[in-house]
Amino acid sequence: MTTSTTFRPVIAIHGGAGTITRASITPAQQQAYRDALCDVLQGAQQKLAAGAPAEEVAVEAVRLLEECPLFNAGRGAVFTADATHEMDACVMRGRDLACGSLAGVSTVRNPVRAALALMEAGGPVFMIGEAAERFAQAQGCEMVARDWFSTEQRLTQLRTVQAAALASGREQVALDHTAQSQTQAAPLDERKKMGTVGAVVLDVQGQLAAATSTGGLTNKKPGRVGDSPVVGAGTYAKHGVVAVSCTGVGEAFIRGSAAHTVAARIELLGESVAKATAEVIHRVLPPLGGDGGLIAVGADGEVSLCFNSEGMYRGQIGIDGEALVAIYANDALAPA
Repeated sequence: MTTSTTFRPVIAIHGGAGTITRASITPAQQQAYRDALCDVLQGAQQKLAAGAPAEEVAVEAVRLLEECPLFNAGRGAVFTADATHEMDACVMRGRDLACGSLAGVSTVRNPVRAALALMEAGGPVFMIGEAAERFAQAQGCEMVARDWFSTEQRLTQLRTVQAAALASGREQVALDHTAQSQTQAAPLDERKKMGTVGAVVLDVQGQLAAATSTGGLTNKKPGRVGDSPVVGAGTYAKHGVVAVSCTGVGEAFIRGSAAHTVAARIELLGESVAKATAEVIHRVLPPLGGDGGLIAVGADGEVSLCFNSEGMYRGQIGIDGEALVAIYANDALAPA
């Protein structure tokens, strides 16, 4: 746990982790992802510079990711086995451990905003399904028709996974969505990409917050919930310690209490953010089948973008700096 009296306000984001397929993407397609990450960072930076609290900045970053169909959250959400959408989101504020989580919603345009509303309302910290949607509507969150989230690209991915399951005689799911055609290729292998988006923030007051949102797994069983909305698994923030947002095999991140374990190592063992995240991602989670990654920011502004897959959509920006982004494992952060 840091005792530093100086800190650097910063935002870090992720848009999913997975296996890179450089050969299947054109420079223009790769640039589209980099530009999207950059746009999100710059949009959230406006709130950071204006002095907004950490939780509002984190939610704005995730809302922008939800609005971009390139990522599996909100408008980019994948389909369940029943050709429906079930989205999850979580927000946590470090200064008082306040949190709000939603799971299995399908008519809330921006689940992360509903999670923030739940946190701010007090009372329950986790709501699911239709009750969560009624709450979101009562709080003034924008609601949309269920088919607003449906896109031809995501439906094609569902049919591809279901056809493979039928041919093999085994149930199959995809961590984000199955491989797209060469004309729609993405920089991550879509059969092995963990479809989650998230943000962590250290604001101008030195406060920490984290937010995470996901559309789940392609062809998942309806009702399945991963780590994203589970406080301590996919999302966690504690004042003076760290804010964490994860992306990976949800069941493993839940079993390993991934986000909280990072915080505990920093607070109780005195590890740096870099050390704690590396231990969790490279040592704690792999025996549990925990492929994926996480982003974290410490109380002094130290950022870690750590993953054990071959790549992760990621980026960061300071209060008055330039947006820096990367996709592939060996790439340094750089302007889009």
